[in-house]
Amino acid sequence: MMMLELCTELSIWAIPMAIVIIILSGLWSRVKVYEAFVEGASEGFYTAVRIMPFLMAMMVSISVFRDSGAMQFMINYLSPILSLLGVPEALVPLAIMKPLSGTGALGLATEMFNQFGPDSLYGRIASTITGSTDTTFYILTVYFGAVGIKNPRYSIYIGLFGDMVGFFSSIYICRLIFAS
Repeated sequence: MMMLELCTELSIWAIPMAIVIIILSGLWSRVKVYEAFVEGASEGFYTAVRIMPFLMAMMVSISVFRDSGAMQFMINYLSPILSLLGVPEALVPLAIMKPLSGTGALGLATEMFNQFGPDSLYGRIASTITGSTDTTFYILTVYFGAVGIKNPRYSIYIGLFGDMVGFFSSIYICRLIFAS
């Protein structure tokens, strides 16, 4: 129980401390922190406009993937294999959706919260997976497309490998910490 309390306390202070450290390091380096923030926010607006076509294409692709039954086919195909590795069947849709869409993965995690409860082992594993894996295909289409990268080389393999490591590590660590 002490580890859970430590994790809870660290999570409460992580973001405020990161903000304070960033501001202090900026002041220490004699950077005009507020001006740099406003300039970055302004550039962020133009970046959002530039990535909009890629974002729309990705959203349509994800909808087609789900609505065509391809996602359900993958879930049915991967469930027996992943269950041999100790992955609960309820987590398989999350493993498939997270590399495609963070919003879609969040929706699946919310469904798991409603079914099992947010403080259940599955709820905690789903939360950890959504925080420790990335939206690899989203990054490749939206961000790489926005900056004009035509040949991503090994990015997809490394991204999916990182997602796989994050997925299995999340299950292992959550079972280690939260399973009684």
